[in-house]
Amino acid sequence: MPNKGGIAVKNIMPMSYKNLVAAPHYLASQVGTQILGRGGNAMDASVAVSAALGVVYPHMTGIGGDAFFMIHHKGTISGFNGSGRSGHLATREYYLNKGCNAIPGRGVESAITVPGMADAWWEVWSRYGKLSWMELLQPAIEYAEEGFPISRDLHHWMVTDEELIRASEPMSRVFLENGKLKNPGDRLVQPALAASLKSLQLDGRDAFYKGALMKAMTEAIGRDGGLLREEDFHRHHGEWVEPLTVNYRGYDVFEMPPNSQGFSALMMLNMLENADMGKIPRHSADFYHLAVETIKQVFTERDRYLTDPLFAADIPMEKLLSKAYAKELFAKISKIDGAPMDVKPHLSPVLGQDTAYAAIVDAEGNGVSFIQSLYYDFGSCYMAGDTGIIFQNRGSYFSLDADHVNTLEPMKRSFHTLMPAMISKDGALYALLGTQGGEGQPQTQLSLITGLLDYGLTIAEAIELPRWVYGRTWGMDNDVLRMENRCPETEEAACELAFRGHQVQLFGSWDRIMGQAQGIVIDGNGLRSGAVDPRGDGMAISS
Repeated sequence: MPNKGGIAVKNIMPMSYKNLVAAPHYLASQVGTQILGRGGNAMDASVAVSAALGVVYPHMTGIGGDAFFMIHHKGTISGFNGSGRSGHLATREYYLNKGCNAIPGRGVESAITVPGMADAWWEVWSRYGKLSWMELLQPAIEYAEEGFPISRDLHHWMVTDEELIRASEPMSRVFLENGKLKNPGDRLVQPALAASLKSLQLDGRDAFYKGALMKAMTEAIGRDGGLLREEDFHRHHGEWVEPLTVNYRGYDVFEMPPNSQGFSALMMLNMLENADMGKIPRHSADFYHLAVETIKQVFTERDRYLTDPLFAADIPMEKLLSKAYAKELFAKISKIDGAPMDVKPHLSPVLGQDTAYAAIVDAEGNGVSFIQSLYYDFGSCYMAGDTGIIFQNRGSYFSLDADHVNTLEPMKRSFHTLMPAMISKDGALYALLGTQGGEGQPQTQLSLITGLLDYGLTIAEAIELPRWVYGRTWGMDNDVLRMENRCPETEEAACELAFRGHQVQLFGSWDRIMGQAQGIVIDGNGLRSGAVDPRGDGMAISS
């Protein structure tokens, strides 16, 4: 297809008829390629890559966090929800009695949901794996034990969170040397994390949820004033789920069901199907206006309903994903007529950002689209004792308002930002894609999918399109449309959008506020093309 985006591609786009791995850190991509080279399948490789990312990208992800996997195997697409539930002691009253009006964003009291990642690895491997469990965790253990060079992205967040790192003695032992932060390229060794991963390697998932490692974590949490207990870990199990899907321009797009926000991207696509997007210039004010106003309508619906479905009286998913309802919502968008508009904001609660997304396709046609996170950068910034495990602070997103749909209750899953995606065409796998960045995840997916299906771009071109993010994301507490200022049309579009009533802020050409996306596309001849985000430290590797 012709390149209608008018952009210069910043990095190469590997192609293969066999294996392809695209991950946000080059060492993790190499691990995936090695596993595939040993005869493992895409599911084996996804577990190994996921574990490696938890070591080499500890600011974004780790065994103390959650993970979602979407798997294409023999023509069937399934999903695994590896998100954890709040502990049985985690109640609104606990925080309200302490005078809190919100759950703390950092520290042991923000680490109130059981990490689901280790269980997710075990389930994916148990159902689909070909290689041994021990083989899959060995690369991560070696990187934790022997060390690896600190990347630019990891160092940026080490600097950003230096005060929090210094406040934690276990984290200081990892990230400081002679009282100073380590530098880019310095060797980062994590012996305590290596020991924890070895326990998991030897004893399987039970090491994390029932064994000595679990006891070490819960004893530290209890001693430090946290709320997770042994029974919370004993109780944890992720679940296999059926992905949600809508058809967009003849392609079937798949997302994870609640508690994931995946359905929001499907709603956006349904709405934009009412416009001839291919005739609207991608860098124009008209494009951004339609995208942002669509996002506002969908986020209103998302924030009204999204929570753990086991605690919701009704999430009307059939209605939310119907074409008829999309047409109703689309009709509410102010028209494109060049005149000033009554543009209204939509303010969601502020979401965390740090996430790692990766995609893998093997020679047999299996594909895995998976994403994992600690929620904020370095999660809770709480490391449990001598385990080397940084806990997520996903539970800090729960509300203390009893009437809020996402109110805190014991043994409940929170509204979850993680949303890996897949696309098929006539039953054949076409694309795997996803991105980092809380509130930005459905927005960047919208950019990628319209880039592929409306503007005829390659996956590399779609990832490298100038991006935007609307709303209260990445810790910024205001209603602003943030746009990358990279092509000549951007400033013109920004001026026009401001005239129409949008609050616009221009950012740098490749700003990390836009997150890091990865993706793989498979054409009708079986050719795989992969790309990673230039904003990160990743690599797409074919074999």
